[in-house]
Amino acid sequence: MLPGPTPGPPPAPVGAGGFAVVDVEATGRSPWRHRVVEVAVVLLDAALRPEAEFCTLLDPLGPVGPTHVHRIAQADVEGAPRFREIAPRLLELLAGRVLVGHHVTCDHAFLDREFARIGVLLPPVPLLCTMRLARAHLPQARGYGLVACAEAAGLGGFPAHTALGDARATAELLRHCVGAPSCPPDDWVVPLREAARVPWPRLGRPRSGPAGELVPWLRREPLAEPPAELLAGPPGPSGGPPGEPPPPLPYGLRTPGAQPPAVVPKQSGAMGSRA
Repeated sequence: MLPGPTPGPPPAPVGAGGFAVVDVEATGRSPWRHRVVEVAVVLLDAALRPEAEFCTLLDPLGPVGPTHVHRIAQADVEGAPRFREIAPRLLELLAGRVLVGHHVTCDHAFLDREFARIGVLLPPVPLLCTMRLARAHLPQARGYGLVACAEAAGLGGFPAHTALGDARATAELLRHCVGAPSCPPDDWVVPLREAARVPWPRLGRPRSGPAGELVPWLRREPLAEPPAELLAGPPGPSGGPPGEPPPPLPYGLRTPGAQPPAVVPKQSGAMGSRA
């Protein structure tokens, strides 16, 4: 459905951890005054092959902000986890990887502030911005917003201003730009090597119920499956030979193409204490 990168990225350096393509939807534009209301991560290995996805709505503990932009209503976040309840999982997903985003400094700033609010200092993680890559390798683009860049790269439409839709489109755009003949390997190989050396903090996994069950996560109405180009990964679902079953994924993760989990029922007290 989508054009693959040509001639394709160079071989990945041995031992590289890969990329974490992130997108956040927020209650406003200021990381200092506003909160994240939805976050998504698309994991790619060092050769840009898809590994898994994570996405959840978040309870911002206040107004959800510009519903006309992100289309998240106040009722949608009832029963959603608070940021601190998914923070351990996010740290696990981001550790050892290059943080990728479209205007990545914005996504990074919101994540940095959310972690700071719970007393966690993010390390100086290498960043890779697809907007910067597009300016260098998509000169035909009519603009450098994500929609315009995806259009210029021939990637097709996507549900813009949804965290998972934007993260998937950014992952495709990364593959397209890295595969451009004008893209030098240093644009992505150097950040990969730097990311592998960054020490990351760890947090204990939060528990929510009396039985010690894991904190539930809350998805919007299921989006369409990832585009075929994003699904074009290794022969086997776990990166091994064809037919090898994929390893079990922690909560909040799913392999591209798998059915999304059911939305958590919106019940009072579903997340345990809200203090």
